[in-house]
Amino acid sequence: MSETNPSEAAAPDDAFARASELQRNADFAGAVEAYREATRQVVTVNAALNLGVCLTELGEFDEAERWLVLTARHRPTNPMVRRLLGNALAEKSAYDRAELEYRTGMALAPEDGACRLALSGLLLKTGRYAEGWPLLEARVELNPDTVPPVNVGFPQWNGQPLGGGSVLVWYEQGFGDQIQFCRFAEGLKARGAGHVAFACRPPLVDLLKTAPGIDEVISAPQGATISVRSYDVWTRYFSLPGALGITLENLPNAPYLAAPADRRARWKGFSGVGLAWRASPTGFNGRNKTLPGPLAREILDLGAISLDPEDTGVSDFADTAAIIEQLDLVISIDSAVAHLAGAMGKPCWTLLPRLRCDWRWGVGRRDSPWYRAMRLYRQQTVGDWRPVVDEVVADLKAR
Repeated sequence: MSETNPSEAAAPDDAFARASELQRNADFAGAVEAYREATRQVVTVNAALNLGVCLTELGEFDEAERWLVLTARHRPTNPMVRRLLGNALAEKSAYDRAELEYRTGMALAPEDGACRLALSGLLLKTGRYAEGWPLLEARVELNPDTVPPVNVGFPQWNGQPLGGGSVLVWYEQGFGDQIQFCRFAEGLKARGAGHVAFACRPPLVDLLKTAPGIDEVISAPQGATISVRSYDVWTRYFSLPGALGITLENLPNAPYLAAPADRRARWKGFSGVGLAWRASPTGFNGRNKTLPGPLAREILDLGAISLDPEDTGVSDFADTAAIIEQLDLVISIDSAVAHLAGAMGKPCWTLLPRLRCDWRWGVGRRDSPWYRAMRLYRQQTVGDWRPVVDEVVADLKAR
């Protein structure tokens, strides 16, 4: 990079507009080339920033860092720039430097929830749960679509003894999140809750009824307004571990979900290995988590069965649990199926992407502190699933 003094002027209209359109359409390789064309004419702060963001998406972390450092040099008090630079540093595993950028952004703009949320993910990923949980509360104001607002006449629970009172845990996030965090119902019981109610998405209702500590399950379709009776306190799924004082040392990881008895009778006849390889296109990081079809076919050709609902014909997660219960092994991308298998205590090989790998899988480890019978397979290069599938195939053959 020869230019180190970005212009305050706008980038050439045509090149920058073309790059921006490619970036909006997630064609990051095309956007990088278009931004480079723009910067050959004049380097602007906006072009440098967006070039750094697109390079991060492609896994070109060192070059992304150079462009984002250049941007930060000319926008030193902009918290968004600090956060985006922190993101690139976190992706290249420079966690101390990423933390410094996030904390600098928070100091510049204490009200900036995006910096708090980014720092929470970094702290949780590196196992610093006690520090990370409070910052995770920033998700509420930032993501009202996935963390719906709660308007009730009783107070929010903040971790105090419950003294036999009733607790409503309101739903948020996706299916896998709700499967993973419903384990904390027993923690509420240990704090003295006399009645624990969990709201969840409809496909989870019958499954969550099998969870120890849950006395009531409320069906809450996404986007719907639900009226509930009065409880003593309320909270959300992702607020539970912070209020319960959960750390890596006391994280409960014994199996806690099972197939309902009536579903076992309905779904007899399965065995062997199950595979889940498609991520929801609207879910977090779906583009990077999905296993390409031809690579999935290599695993299916070894005798694995597809656990995709389109192939099994299941109507909800209780049905899927009945199938998983009969299997020897589940192989899954980072999906609700992986969380379900883990929550049931079923051996599960979980395939993780290199880019934006979720905080709950930690750093570098092959096991999961959340699920005793889980093994993690990590992508080493952004977008390259070939080595991961080769390892899975070899391990399957070795079985």
